[in-house]
Amino acid sequence: QVQLAESGGRLVQAGASLRLSCVTSGRTPWNYSVGWFRQAPGKEREFVATINWSGSTTFYADYAKDRFTISRDNAKDTVYLQIISLKPEDTAVYYCAASWILGREPRDIDEYDEWGQGTQVTVSS
Repeated sequence: QVQLAESGGRLVQAGASLRLSCVTSGRTPWNYSVGWFRQAPGKEREFVATINWSGSTTFYADYAKDRFTISRDNAKDTVYLQIISLKPEDTAVYYCAASWILGREPRDIDEYDEWGQGTQVTVSS
């Protein structure tokens, strides 16, 4: 197993920026992708972005391409999600998750095996 722990979520005003962190620990081999998902109140959990084990390949949901950036620092066992120009509709619990699917970018919830507990992002207007 791999353990994941998110942090960095907080209450911010619209237009602000945030960097969420996902610290991973545990399982080897460590060639897993890490994805970020979010779940707004009353809505289903949705895919945001994913990054492969080396950090060389990323993939974003269409709505996330302009304002979200995923990155990875394996020396620190940390995956980041930078969000700029936050909007009230970005309010959600943000989760990171690990997937051992190789050769493509996993985008579905069912393709991820381990999940963190989430971090709350609230954007006020």
